Amino acid sequence: LQPNAGSQGEYAGLLAIRGYHLSRGEGHRTVCLIPSSAHGTNPASAAMAGMSVVVVRCTEDGNIDMADLQAKAAEHSHNLAALMFTYPSTHGVFEEGARDLCALVHSHGGQVYFDGANLNALVGLARPGDIGADVCHMNLHKTFCIPHGGGGPGVGPIGVKAHLKPYLPGHVTEGSAHAVAAAPFGSASILPITWMYIRMMGASGLKQATETAIISANYVATWLGEHFPLLYKGRNGRVAHECILDTRVLKDSAGISVDDIAKRLIDYGFHAPTMSFPVAGT
Repeated sequence: LQPNAGSQGEYAGLLAIRGYHLSRGEGHRTVCLIPSSAHGTNPASAAMAGMSVVVVRCTEDGNIDMADLQAKAAEHSHNLAALMFTYPSTHGVFEEGARDLCALVHSHGGQVYFDGANLNALVGLARPGDIGADVCHMNLHKTFCIPHGGGGPGVGPIGVKAHLKPYLPGHVTEGSAHAVAAAPFGSASILPITWMYIRMMGASGLKQATETAIISANYVATWLGEHFPLLYKGRNGRVAHECILDTRVLKDSAGISVDDIAKRLIDYGFHAPTMSFPVAGT
């Protein structure tokens, strides 16, 4: 529960993976495969954990390029430490080959870090561990009721499979040299809110919230998709809990940028959505 941000959760999880490899006498495993669509914190966290980053291409439909992943996993097999990937992807689609990605990396001796930034599309419906993840972080400020506007503050607790538990970062009060936060039990101001939210929602409520998020995103995609190109969608023509609208057509036709759109939404009391990520100008 210590990490105070999703990025800090990434760092903590990668330290656990690093410790696991070291315990097996495989300190040479330092290569981290990361798709080109990843959050910028992914490569930064990998570098801080002592790993070198190898970028994996994405296909035109927004999925990780399986052929490129296979080639790079084989090329770096001896030194492969981990794959970091976000599910659903930052392109707003469910990665259909997610289990295959995880199995491939495991076959080369690597571990799988599951970026939980998009858990809004999974809570109550699927478990990262069943997909093949070894480590996963949650963003309480995205998925579990903590305000995202105004900076949060963010909290990024992580979960790991049993074989990684001994290598989780500890705290100075336990004599550990690998603390990732000052508070040994995490943020006292944030965690109780999330706990109360989960208790009040219950299993059925959390599942309903996820289903509502997916339906709402597809409602937005359907209506606004008539006016702006929808860059990515799944094989069935649907999106996950978010979508990417290409507003560059408005910039070309009327000189209105994504920044203009964001500021105008704020004028009317709406929190502006993510702009220009992972595609600039959208």
